[in-house]
Amino acid sequence: MSAHKETLGKTVGVVVAVCLVCSIIVSAAAVGLREQQKVNVALDKQTNILDAAGLLDTAGKNIGATYDKYIEERFVDLATGQYVEMQPGFDMFKAAKDPQYMVKPSPDTASIFRHSKIVSVFQVKDDNGHVNRLVLPVYGSGLWGMMYGFLAVDSDGKTARNLVYYDHKETPGLGGEVQNPKWKAMWDGKQLYKNGDVAIRVMKNPVQGDVHAIDALSGATLTSNGVQHTLDFWLSKSGLGTFLANQPWKS
Repeated sequence: MSAHKETLGKTVGVVVAVCLVCSIIVSAAAVGLREQQKVNVALDKQTNILDAAGLLDTAGKNIGATYDKYIEERFVDLATGQYVEMQPGFDMFKAAKDPQYMVKPSPDTASIFRHSKIVSVFQVKDDNGHVNRLVLPVYGSGLWGMMYGFLAVDSDGKTARNLVYYDHKETPGLGGEVQNPKWKAMWDGKQLYKNGDVAIRVMKNPVQGDVHAIDALSGATLTSNGVQHTLDFWLSKSGLGTFLANQPWKS
């Protein structure tokens, strides 16, 4: 008897009602969790900066407090290599899409297509407030997509301390080894420049003791090339080279 009461209209009506209820629930959850999502994004960013700064172990679970104590975000005009004042919350990645700030690199060594003429850098300070390290944003194309990372540089502006990739699409076990702690450890103490030119090199089987050379990732030539091209751009005068040479954090 009940089967005879079922009609196409009723079935469609039930489906539409269920879909509508589910949509409302999903939308409400998305809106309700938006602020928490922002908090999580900020926490993840702070964690990666502390990792590059060599303070992650010190922070433990106190990421926010450690970040606030030892890290100061500043903004750099790439053309002058000097600090500039920007509104809190300035986002260099959003600015890269704004005609007011957008620059199309030439040559585009890192294949990034565009970037902001103002970028964020992060000063790492000791307990006395002295800058002892800088954390610089770097990004460029890898094998499967853009790779985003932070390069930590000594306060001399010439010596690498760490390279932390926090977002990439490289192949796990191959290009994904950019996040392998053993590979990351190779960067500490390497010299970025020689006679003012970018000299850091990611290469196969470097000579032991070469202060400019990092051993390339095994089986991931294109990812290794992507890392090299990224640093070629961001350490050049088109990127942060003028800033590192001017050393405004010492003035």
